[in-house]
Amino acid sequence: MAGIANPLEELSLEDLRRRTSVKWRTYPEDVLPLWVAEMDVRLAEPIAAALMQAIERGDTGYPSGRGLAEAYAGFAGRRWGWAGVDPANTALAPDVMLGIVEVIRLLTSPGDTVVVSAPVYPPFYAFVEHDQRLIRHAPCTDAGRLDLEALDRVFGEVRAAGRPAVYLMSNPHNPTGTVHSRAELEQLAALTRRHGVRVVSDEIHSPLVLAGAAFTPYLSVAGAEEGFAVVAASKAWNLAGLKTGLIVAGPGAAADLRRLPEEVGHGASHLGVIAHTTAFDEGEPWLDALLAGLADNRTLLRGLVGERLPQIGLRPPEGTYLAWLDCRPLGLHDPAADGAPGIVTDLAGPARFFLDHARVALSSGHVFGAGGGGHVRFNFATSRAVVTEAVDRMARALDVRETSRPGG
Repeated sequence: MAGIANPLEELSLEDLRRRTSVKWRTYPEDVLPLWVAEMDVRLAEPIAAALMQAIERGDTGYPSGRGLAEAYAGFAGRRWGWAGVDPANTALAPDVMLGIVEVIRLLTSPGDTVVVSAPVYPPFYAFVEHDQRLIRHAPCTDAGRLDLEALDRVFGEVRAAGRPAVYLMSNPHNPTGTVHSRAELEQLAALTRRHGVRVVSDEIHSPLVLAGAAFTPYLSVAGAEEGFAVVAASKAWNLAGLKTGLIVAGPGAAADLRRLPEEVGHGASHLGVIAHTTAFDEGEPWLDALLAGLADNRTLLRGLVGERLPQIGLRPPEGTYLAWLDCRPLGLHDPAADGAPGIVTDLAGPARFFLDHARVALSSGHVFGAGGGGHVRFNFATSRAVVTEAVDRMARALDVRETSRPGG
């Protein structure tokens, strides 16, 4: 990390507003966009250099080889002490969600059930249901952790008909920022083996674990041999526009992976593979600087919310750069709408209020499914100045609302 400045403090708001990605083009310029999971950072220097070299060579063809899998295996060994990634048991995918869909297709048929722990990443609902699978909830606990008793019950119910079922896990969990412990994952593996449920673990946020927590790859725990993980460098190094994902099969799932259609790997971008490979091979010093900046922002946000927004609940996330704010005490949401996920740009309740009255764009909790109503997701992967301004705007909007009430 020596010599690398905080990546979150390198770009001004003026710099960022010149971007053309969805984060910066969905709302007018007077809005602070803290919704979609993009970070306000430059590319890490090794990644930018690798991409420039490829462009200079005209190396813009189709991806090939197992370089990304080997880079991820090396990263997993250094970062988590996990030597269990066999590059032969991996496959390229266009991105993490499309990789998840392809794995679910290997393990289930239309009409089968996919269990999720809600509230959870909204595309889980859209991609699974558009592929004619049924979604079943096993809600998280009030503390935002896996509810293993609920999972045990739901797994038993969905398997009672004798049809295949998958548990689709977010690890770390989006939107709560929970980092599942090794003990929790071991218990989950035991449950799924007992019920004959297969696990697909979305580990896109796995490098983004903050001080005080430790990431455990699902496939590294005993009993997870028949599971799958789908990974990418896109969240940790801000590479969403460089499409690539990697499917990793446990040793007991290798035969399933061999049934994956060969053309699935064609959807990955060659430049994306170069960028993601470089991130895992050479991007750790930059990542460490980023994580230090994110930890500082987490502390800043917690203090600001406690001081300026005391009505709002915040449990500091263990991982990701996404804070899950409980705005239910504000009385801005309709409880009847909870559990009805929508597309990621849908706004309701507190998210609609803060956009309209504070000009701050946050992700609306209801799109994350059961338990999400009355919440907002706040992306703090930005400068300290933007985090502070956003909370100040939210507080001022609530102050105006309070004083405008009769008797206020």
